[in-house]
Formats: sequence, structure tokens, C-alpha cells
Amino acid sequence: MTTTPQLTPDAGAVAPARIIPSIRGRSREAGPSRLRALDGLRLLAALMVAAYHYGGRGGEISGSWGGSPAHQFPTLAPYFAYGCLGVQIFFVISGFVICLSGWGRTLRAFIAGRISRLFPAYWAAILLVTAVFALPWVAFKALSPSEVLTNLTMLQQPLGVKRVLGVCWTLWAEMRFYALFALCVVLPGATRKRVVLFCAGWTLAAALAQAAHQPFLNVVLMPEYAPFFIGGVGLFLLHRYGARDPIGWAIVLVSWLIGQHYAVAGLWHAPSAHAFSYRSTAVIIAVVTLGFALVAAVALGRLRWANWRWLTVAGALTYPFYLVHEHLGWVVVRVLHRDAGLPSYATLALTVVLMLALSWVLHRCVERPLTPRLKQWIAPRR
Repeated sequence: MTTTPQLTPDAGAVAPARIIPSIRGRSREAGPSRLRALDGLRLLAALMVAAYHYGGRGGEISGSWGGSPAHQFPTLAPYFAYGCLGVQIFFVISGFVICLSGWGRTLRAFIAGRISRLFPAYWAAILLVTAVFALPWVAFKALSPSEVLTNLTMLQQPLGVKRVLGVCWTLWAEMRFYALFALCVVLPGATRKRVVLFCAGWTLAAALAQAAHQPFLNVVLMPEYAPFFIGGVGLFLLHRYGARDPIGWAIVLVSWLIGQHYAVAGLWHAPSAHAFSYRSTAVIIAVVTLGFALVAAVALGRLRWANWRWLTVAGALTYPFYLVHEHLGWVVVRVLHRDAGLPSYATLALTVVLMLALSWVLHRCVERPLTPRLKQWIAPRR
């Protein structure tokens, strides 16, 4: 695993309906004021990652189950192992949403939007997991105060500090994407030409970084994750300028081709009795393809019918769920399965429900009050 990206942490919201230019110079009206289907895809990606963490891998979760998840879920564990690809789907969604949210914004407004979106729930998750792990009856060890404080910056990974949240490595990837997009697109002003050059330049630079074997270039350009972010940006170009945009399709196609390569290279291994799971190359490619296809369906309006209000709630819960589900899930699984004696499948379902309920609390009590205040503090409205 990574991840998303956060799980990516970006809602599926879009700007109010507006007149936007088409590729042939005409204008067309933007679609619904909110792409609710994108919210649903975000939750689906988060649930994929949760399935991976609870039943598709070994490690700490094995201690919570009292044995390997492969023994708890002999039928589903091989499928849960593909759940880590939810991270790549998060990154595609993030590329789409960040391009959308950065279009027409000043650099300060863009930065304010990203910080206010990411940090309130993140800070709450850091403190909550640390507090739970510090309880005397919890089997997992909390980090030192210095390490926890460093984690609040979201820069613990490049600083070499232990992570409070295992999934936060995906947020580090997101931050680097935001920085590249802000410097290359938002700062000079978003235009179609500038976004196309950004996608082409990053794709080529990432390939050169891979060939150069320079750690610094790999950190900055992220060759293994760049195709998914870039693919999402290309899909936004199709959303904004129409399905007849050949350059937009070229960006998406090249990104998919490179992205499936990195997914296979990172997740495939030869069959081994010592490995937790074995993933098929064909299935890895199929899942990556499905992720691109679903975001493309949203971008081109094919999922406009999925306009249910509950999807907006699902999108709101996705980011806090992504942050807390892994580590707190270890504790809940241990209590429900080993202490209370619930069957494995009942434990799995109830753990997911409890993590979603906690996510709703974090959204209502942390994100809703703090996000607008933090945004206003960073970029006051005049």
C-alpha cells in the first residue's frame, strides 16, 4: 500500500454552473453544480483500502484477529488484497478535482483551500489515534510527544519521523502534487494550454527521473504516482472542453498506460508460499482501468443520473474515514473479535460501520466548524 490518497481528501464538489468554452470555440453550460457520483467513487476507493487493511494484508491487523486475515476470510482475502489500488483511484480523482478547484483561483486562495481541507480532520485524527494508543489496555504503542508534534506538520515522512497514521504517506504524495500544480498552473494562471504543457512536462520529467535514478528527482516528481494525478487532470480537460478533445484523450491514454505499468511493477510478484497474497497481473490492470473508466464516466456526464443526496454525505465522510479506519480499526477488531467473540464477518462489517460513524462525528464537529474559519484566516475575503 501506499494510497489517497487520499486517499485523496478532496470532495467531489464542483463550481456552480457556468459558461465554459468548448474545444471548437463554442460555449456550453457546465453540468450539475455537484458531481455527486464522484463523491460515491471516493467512498468506494476508501472502502477498498479499508478492505485491504482489514483483510487483504498481514502485519498489525493479524494480531487483532488473532491470526492471519487469510484464515479469517479464506474466500475474500485474495480479493481484499487488490483493495490497495483504491489509492491509485484516489489519485486519479484528486487530479480531476485539484484542476477543477484551482481553475481561476489565486495562489493564496488555492493554498487556503487545500490547507483548510486537509488539516482539521488530520489534526483530530493524529490526536485521537495517539490518545487511544496511550490507553493502558490497548496493545499498540503510542509515539513519543516529539514525534506526534512533528506529525502535525504532515512532513514527518521526508523528515524521517515515525508516522502516527500509516495512510499519511499518501497525503505526502498529495502535497507534492499540489505544490507542482500550484507553481506551474495556479501561480501563472490556469489556461488549457498551460495545463496541457504541465501534463506533458511532468510526464516526461517523471520518466527521465526514473531513468536517472536520482532520489531527489524521484521525491519531487513521483514517477510511480504521477500518471494517476496527470490522468485525472486530463479527464478534467475532457469534462471542461468536451469529449472530442484529442489532446485530453492523449493525456489520459498515456497516463493509463504508464500507470498500469507502475501498478503491476509495485504489486505483482511471483507465486510464493511465504507471501500473504498473490495478485494477478490481469486483475491489477483491470482495476486500474476501471478506476480511470469510472472517473471518465463522471467527467463526461455518463453518471449524471447518480445524483442522490446521500452521496454528498458519503463524500464528506470519506476523508476522515480514510484517516482513522486503519489504526483505530486494529483496536475495534481486537475488542469485537477476540474479546467479545463476534464472528469474523460480523466484526468486519461492524468495524466499518463504527469507523463511518466516527467519521461523521469528525466531519460535523471538526471539519464543518474549523474548515471555513481556517480558510478565512489564511485568505480573508475582501
